[in-house]
Amino acid sequence: MSAPGHDRRLHPHGVSTTRLSRPPRLAAGQRGVVLLFGMIALVVLLIGTTALVRSMNTSLMTAGNFGFKRDLTNQGERAIRVVLQALQTGALTSEATRESNQVNSNYSASLLPSNPQGIPLALLTDGAFAAVGVSSNDISVADMGITVRYVVDRISAAAGPADTSNTVMADNTVPSGGSGSELMTAMDSSSGGQGALAPQVVYRISVRVTGPRNTQSFYQSTLKL
Repeated sequence: MSAPGHDRRLHPHGVSTTRLSRPPRLAAGQRGVVLLFGMIALVVLLIGTTALVRSMNTSLMTAGNFGFKRDLTNQGERAIRVVLQALQTGALTSEATRESNQVNSNYSASLLPSNPQGIPLALLTDGAFAAVGVSSNDISVADMGITVRYVVDRISAAAGPADTSNTVMADNTVPSGGSGSELMTAMDSSSGGQGALAPQVVYRISVRVTGPRNTQSFYQSTLKL
């Protein structure tokens, strides 16, 4: 019997010879193809990982921007509350007072010049603001690095008493509550009522919120009195 891995052959003269068999070997070209495919797979994995990381960073940045903008909106509500208080119980309560400019209250009795986007120029530069209001009325949130500035203007072509010829007037809404007979009595001038409900003057509140890194957001609201 011949040992494994050996090839015994009989020599023509009767002498046996033994030749060792060698395992098959891969060609050099085949080894090169395997390496090439391995490198391609590695590059694809690196590109996919990079794209995933960048996508996550973009999502986090977008979420942060939305949160930041929502917070600036909430801070802008501070100015709305201040203006409502001034109009209802403060320095701008009297209609006669609202017929003229009130710089100390950031109030203009006529419509302020605005840019094409409708933002009053007084909120865009300090020089224009000085003619309308005072910086001491700015609302500061020091711990958050936020400053809120506002102006109020009457939607009117000129100062003075408001009337339909020069001022935007909105229909007076029917007051809620009470019975229909009570409402008719209140509107009946022959019974001492005020007659038809008088139209109301429209006012515009414009707010600029300046946040960290000099970011700015602008908000507007209208109301009628």
